[in-house]
Amino acid sequence: MSDLVRVEPIALMPTQAGCAVFLGDGSKVIVFYIDPAVGAAINATLAGQAPPRPMTHDLFIQALHGLGAKVTRMAIVAMEDDVFYARLILEASNELMQHKIVELDARPSDSLALAVRDEAPMFVLRGLWDRLDDMSETLEKLRDSGGPPNA
Repeated sequence: MSDLVRVEPIALMPTQAGCAVFLGDGSKVIVFYIDPAVGAAINATLAGQAPPRPMTHDLFIQALHGLGAKVTRMAIVAMEDDVFYARLILEASNELMQHKIVELDARPSDSLALAVRDEAPMFVLRGLWDRLDDMSETLEKLRDSGGPPNA
């Protein structure tokens, strides 16, 4: 997996158009934008807050677990016209099948929301990672001005 860079959510920040997600590997930070509702769901999960009723991502995770499956990792694999693309990797083992690995095309926001719920690792394809601007300085300026909450 040397062609992948492992990342963690560093911060999520509401914006006028949605939510900015900052992902980092300890030496570089990237940013992409997602729907504000998904951003709130990710932030709540990272903060250890459980909704009183299952949200869509919670329901999907419950269904996966009920079928003997889990999220094993997610990876952001491409960007075209400022739109990011991700792959969600699931593994299933149950009484109906032996062991199955499924790779799904998914939005990075949904992939991230599901990965944090299953505590699965998150990655960015190295070729893409290397092309993206380092937003570490921007994130620090936002934090210094009372900007985004820590993830």
